[in-house]
Amino acid sequence: MSNPVMIMPDAMKAILALDKAVKKSTVPHTTLGLVHLRVSQINGCGVCVDGGARHAKKAGETDERLFTVSAWREAPYFTDAERAALALAESVTRISDSMEPVPDAIWNEAARHYDEQALAALLLSIATTNVWNRINVATRQPATGGW
Repeated sequence: MSNPVMIMPDAMKAILALDKAVKKSTVPHTTLGLVHLRVSQINGCGVCVDGGARHAKKAGETDERLFTVSAWREAPYFTDAERAALALAESVTRISDSMEPVPDAIWNEAARHYDEQALAALLLSIATTNVWNRINVATRQPATGGW
């Protein structure tokens, strides 16, 4: 099947509008890129892992951070704020894996680094990435070397 957003152009416009709103937030674009990459890794979305890593690299992200985002807890390359965003991204993406989907400790740590508007942007970014991942994985979209 072709990508559903190509079949339903209004859906593409809506998702892109949501992404545009998120990018206007105070959350650093580097953080949004790391969150996108980590969520896509969890979901096994080759299109988004490939495209996200390439896009982040073009934007100046380092190889060390790209190579270790899946092991961010053990890698020394991430700030406390980025760690909080990555923990939130993992909890929201794996929402059904826990009796407490987003533990208070994870939420509180994210709230320590991000104000309400930035938290909203992070949640919308995580949700949007999950939408893209699920569409791409369900329809077996191939990674093609970037978006």
